[in-house]
Amino acid sequence: MSLSKQLYIIISFIFFMIFAGNFIISIKNTKQYLEIESITKAQDTATSLGLSLKSLLVNKKDPEIESIISAIANRGFYKEIRLEDAYFTISENELIDSSKELDDDIWKISNLSIKEKYGNIELIANDDDLTQELLALENSELVDESEHEVKNKQYVLTTSPKYKNGGEIVFNFIATNKEGIKKNISTKLIVNKVITKVSRKEKFDYVPAWFIDLIKINLEEKQSEISNGWKTTAIIYVSANAGDAYARLYEEAKSAIIYATIAFIIAMIILFIFIQYLLKPLKMIEKLAANIALGKFDTIKELPVTTEIKNVAIAMNDMSTKIETIINKLNNNLENTTKKLSQDELTGLSLKQSFETDMKNMFINKSSGYIFVIKIFDLSTYAKSHTNNEVNIFIKKFANILKSCKCKKDLKTTAYRFFGSEFALIGHEFTYEDAVSFTKKLKKHFEELSIEINKKDIVHIGASPFNPIGTTPQILQGATEAYAKATLIGSNEAFIRDSNDLSRDMESWRDLIFDIIDNSKFNVQYIGDAKLLNENKTLVMQEAFTSASDDDGLDIPIGTFVSIAEKYERVIDFDKKVIEKVINHILQYKITHDISINLSLESINNTSFISWLEKEIIKHRTIASQLVFSITAYAVAKDVDKFKFFADEVHKCGAKVIIKRFESKFIPLNNIKDLNLDYIRLARDYTQNISNDNSKQSFVEAIAELSTLLNIKVFAENVKEDTDLEVITDFNLYAASR
Repeated sequence: MSLSKQLYIIISFIFFMIFAGNFIISIKNTKQYLEIESITKAQDTATSLGLSLKSLLVNKKDPEIESIISAIANRGFYKEIRLEDAYFTISENELIDSSKELDDDIWKISNLSIKEKYGNIELIANDDDLTQELLALENSELVDESEHEVKNKQYVLTTSPKYKNGGEIVFNFIATNKEGIKKNISTKLIVNKVITKVSRKEKFDYVPAWFIDLIKINLEEKQSEISNGWKTTAIIYVSANAGDAYARLYEEAKSAIIYATIAFIIAMIILFIFIQYLLKPLKMIEKLAANIALGKFDTIKELPVTTEIKNVAIAMNDMSTKIETIINKLNNNLENTTKKLSQDELTGLSLKQSFETDMKNMFINKSSGYIFVIKIFDLSTYAKSHTNNEVNIFIKKFANILKSCKCKKDLKTTAYRFFGSEFALIGHEFTYEDAVSFTKKLKKHFEELSIEINKKDIVHIGASPFNPIGTTPQILQGATEAYAKATLIGSNEAFIRDSNDLSRDMESWRDLIFDIIDNSKFNVQYIGDAKLLNENKTLVMQEAFTSASDDDGLDIPIGTFVSIAEKYERVIDFDKKVIEKVINHILQYKITHDISINLSLESINNTSFISWLEKEIIKHRTIASQLVFSITAYAVAKDVDKFKFFADEVHKCGAKVIIKRFESKFIPLNNIKDLNLDYIRLARDYTQNISNDNSKQSFVEAIAELSTLLNIKVFAENVKEDTDLEVITDFNLYAASR
């Protein structure tokens, strides 16, 4: 997970924790405030109503009582307002009205009673009546008894526990009218303390049910006692409506969430800008680290402002500079070692391995020219009669003639010393006439040297034209045969073969190669078992090697085959068929190690072929990592940019790339880091007889260290001797084939 994502997550988590804590505390405080406010308001309303209703409770049936309570309740703030009698009271008129046996005449009640299970009932003494009775006793003569009769007597009912909340109770009494008629009456009356009650349903409108279920608002019912003198006559109960509190609390919560969301978005935008600013130097450091891994040793020019990141950037710059210095030192050592390996110390001429490399380059470039084999005649006899110094001087002068002699200004020659008295020379772009003219100049110089050292027979020269469909050994054989003919002609003579000496007609070659490619008449063998240089000796790679034969059953040299296929633009078709056979081989035999497949320069330069190859790799994605596409070092050197493009495309599909027959002559060691390689396979000349050659050991050790820094695995090719293998193992190469 990237650092930016981690920062986003942790800061978002911290923001959420802070918001959640503040939100919960805020909602809790608001809820408590709303509860206190609602309860306080309910209490104030109960007290106010009690004072307002006190004067009206003389007649508890007064309709104005209900009007006042309804007016207050209609404001919507209250769930319920209820006026209750302080005790159960029953009037004489209520009892009379409840009886169906009594008519509209004026009746008076006496001997009122109830059963014990209901409780007991008593007459309420009215203060005004008591006053009147006292006055009547003092002024009996002035007061007419009839005027002081108590009207609508009030009774107080003390209920049993079973009827503490009221209910239907049977009353027994004697009713007497004006005529003195008496009736024993038993009537049922539902008693209730509630004088009047106004209730409203709690409405939550837009407040969702989940919010109500999540947060419980408890609003206690408040009350106020209404007294008449020293006696409590009624109690007013007020319950606040929770709907209003929920609505206000929901609005508060919604506003808090909206604010937090907006704040979070703004904070994330600011954070994004800040992180981009903060991570910009880190991205530069990351890019620098990636470049270092690829061998590009840049430095960060604009150092970050942040102290810690600045210190890291400085350390990375220092590391990049130091690694570049080490690699440059290794490259210099390798270049010096390469010169020792590729040049003759005595004459300064290139050695045979350079000759073979240059010949490969001529095949790749489809060049023309002449190959000369030149030998000092009877050098051993001369050495016996002269000192080592004199022999060395003679050989140097002989080599200088080869280096300095020119044919024409626009034609290039390259001389080589194979060993001892044997030399070779390539005349680039030479025609037969050029070869004849050049040979005459050589003979002239050698004759002058012959007179100087007093040696009559000094040299013989054989020359053969470069055959683009042949092989290096075949061409050398032709030049050697020409040399043999020169020795028969006479002293210091030369023999030059012309182009008519080519052994096979090009038309027949073309028909043969076309038939082999079109009908897949070639075999793919798997050679060069490269094994890890450790105790396990695990097989890690094989090379797919193609072979084909002519109509006579004779093997066609693969170099000749590829050269003709390239000449007639069929090499891409050939490479495709080889790749298909290798893929089928891996799938059929369930191969687990890598297989390297040789490709021609024309194939890696062809965008259509690359597109086809990508589809094939993707089609067989499960084995993509086992496909290693091999290109020779001299083919890469011909068009480095094309090779880079090819390597990048192949890596995108999960396959790998190897450069085989690696020689520093073709690819400067400084350029290895730019090629995006997986493997390097050294030319066999670098490891052959390495146990006895300090220069080769220095070269292989240096390139092993360089490849380790660049994360490239190095193979050694065709190591025959155990002593050579031991030396290679000590240098920690990846693998070797024998």
